[in-house]
Amino acid sequence: MHPWVGISDQVRLGVVTRWVTPELVGEVLEKCGVRDMKSGALPAGFMVYFTLALALFQQDSYDDVAEQLVGSVPELSESIPNKSSFTRAGMRLGPRVLETLFGELAGPLAPVGLKSAFYRGMRLAAVDGFVLDVPDTPANRAAFGGPVKNGRPAGFPQARVVTLTECGTHAQIDAAVGGFNGGEPELAINVADAATGMLVIMDRGFPGVALWKAYTRTGAHLLIRARSSVAARPAEYLPDGTYLARMNLAGQKGAHPGGVLVRVIEYRVDGGEVVRLLTDLSDPVAYPAAELAGLYHSRWEAESAFRQIKTFQRGPAEVLRSGDPDLARQEVWAHLVVHHCLTQIIIALADDNRIDPNRVSFVKVLKHARRSVVRQCTDTPTKIKEFLAVLAAKVHRKLDNGARRLREADRHLKRPDSKYSSKLSYRINTRDRRPTRRVTVKVITLQPAIVR
Repeated sequence: MHPWVGISDQVRLGVVTRWVTPELVGEVLEKCGVRDMKSGALPAGFMVYFTLALALFQQDSYDDVAEQLVGSVPELSESIPNKSSFTRAGMRLGPRVLETLFGELAGPLAPVGLKSAFYRGMRLAAVDGFVLDVPDTPANRAAFGGPVKNGRPAGFPQARVVTLTECGTHAQIDAAVGGFNGGEPELAINVADAATGMLVIMDRGFPGVALWKAYTRTGAHLLIRARSSVAARPAEYLPDGTYLARMNLAGQKGAHPGGVLVRVIEYRVDGGEVVRLLTDLSDPVAYPAAELAGLYHSRWEAESAFRQIKTFQRGPAEVLRSGDPDLARQEVWAHLVVHHCLTQIIIALADDNRIDPNRVSFVKVLKHARRSVVRQCTDTPTKIKEFLAVLAAKVHRKLDNGARRLREADRHLKRPDSKYSSKLSYRINTRDRRPTRRVTVKVITLQPAIVR
């Protein structure tokens, strides 16, 4: 009998255990119909915590993650199971358990008084997507697909993730996971039910009649950037210079009943290109165009959340571990669960210090969460509370309690695609590589529609 039998199910995941409690894990396993057929070293409850630990320590091997998780328990640290045992146990667990766990935890976190999270009583959220590289195995490429150039694979297979993100906190309200070959708008429709009563912001890759109807049917409101060809013919001019137009399916005539009527807002930022926004908030008095134009930049909070997951939590340019599609999906959901728990820590710290959550360092919280796992110092509610108090004191030293600074960075490739490119010297010498910097407040100028 393996020394871990009967002991490993007592292992917890540090401060993350405050939200991923043993009781919740048990409920999720029961809901998914996952049961241990016989006692073993790697029961399903332990594997939930181990899978989350793999996401928390993405850069470490299976063996190293296991040592991090059980290192303070002598009976466990002396006999770590091999990688194949963890892989088989992960396969028995499956991806649905982690997806269900995310569904139980996910949701908006902003308190009512947080100004950056609300507009005229509506919670602000953003829909956007990102991709994660998975190992290049035949199974993964068949399940997910990947970038192709000249008919040949041009990189790793990729899992595509689309999230509904709360703008004021970076909390994931809902998410959908698919493959590279699937489109973001199709996945975005899957999270529409979670957006009830919210004002949802999207970029110009999303406008479409099916998506529009899916969100408005749930009681959500939309603010979506669009290309010049979408809803281009004004049907009615409004007093503030915006106009109503019909967005139709491709190939439909303008008067086709299958389309939707939208309000179009056009403006420039610092005299640049014309930005077009579509919204279902058609009353120009209740919802001034200038206010809606000023809200669009909130969409970038979703990008900040993705950076936390991809660059800090996962690690820059890291590839997920699993060559099996089910295990790869399991990893993706684990990353989303861990990020949501870390966001909850940030919200708690911000609330205690009466500051905006954006002023709390995600990296510092991530490091302390990892340390809490290694020390196994938070296995009871009392110890978790004590750990959070210590973390609050340490994080507070790094806070800048002033207003959040406006910053921007040029959207340029900072590394060449290939160091062997014949045009490398030319590209390096001519590309602007200025770092992120402070900027002045942007000037938004509305573009009134020209009545013809």
